[in-house]
Amino acid sequence: MEDIDLSLVGDLYRRYRTPLAKVRDEQRAFLRATAGRMTPQLDDLEAEITYLLLRENRPQTVMELGTFHGWSTTWILSALRDNGTGTLHSFDIVDHVVSNVPKELAEGRWHFHQGDIRESLDRVPTDIGHLFVDAAHNGRFARWYLSELFPKVAPGTPVSVHDVFHGRWALPFTEGAVVLSWLRRTDTDHLTVSRRRAPAPYTALMELREELGLGEPVRDRTRNPMIFFRMPKP
Repeated sequence: MEDIDLSLVGDLYRRYRTPLAKVRDEQRAFLRATAGRMTPQLDDLEAEITYLLLRENRPQTVMELGTFHGWSTTWILSALRDNGTGTLHSFDIVDHVVSNVPKELAEGRWHFHQGDIRESLDRVPTDIGHLFVDAAHNGRFARWYLSELFPKVAPGTPVSVHDVFHGRWALPFTEGAVVLSWLRRTDTDHLTVSRRRAPAPYTALMELREELGLGEPVRDRTRNPMIFFRMPKP
């Protein structure tokens, strides 16, 4: 099982360049169509890496914790559509996403669960093949999902957590600080392409995207604070 690292991501950009270009155009049009009711949470690199990992790993079940207006949701659903298989289970307290996700993406592959995940663990699928986390960003919630949700996910499963590196370091007492501490304790490597934290990987991927004809931004933001890793063994 390959580590999620810069080498793997570069290979995936080359392998899936054509379908990724199509999805980027679709997401650009989607953003225009939802102007005024969409606040995208993912920057381009982290959205594209999410899509690429889903294409490569072809999970049957994806769990998304935190949807907000549906930007990440539509990237994930686009990957499942292009795979021709897979179901997404999304969890959030608010339901803004429901009115934004296009019917043709949602139908037959999306289940939205509204409510506090801490009160509805029984609705979490048992066969998660990719876990995407972008919900409350405080340390208390992170400690909860590390102890209650992560044990439900099989070792080796790709996981991503958003809003970790807005600067060179995760801020104290935040979700990012708690998750990074857990990664150190479990001796688990992670990838980030945060412009502030990891300028060399960020620059390398930006240059590769230019080389592949993918340089035009989908949205004009470049912080990319997400981390990617595989679930370690207990």
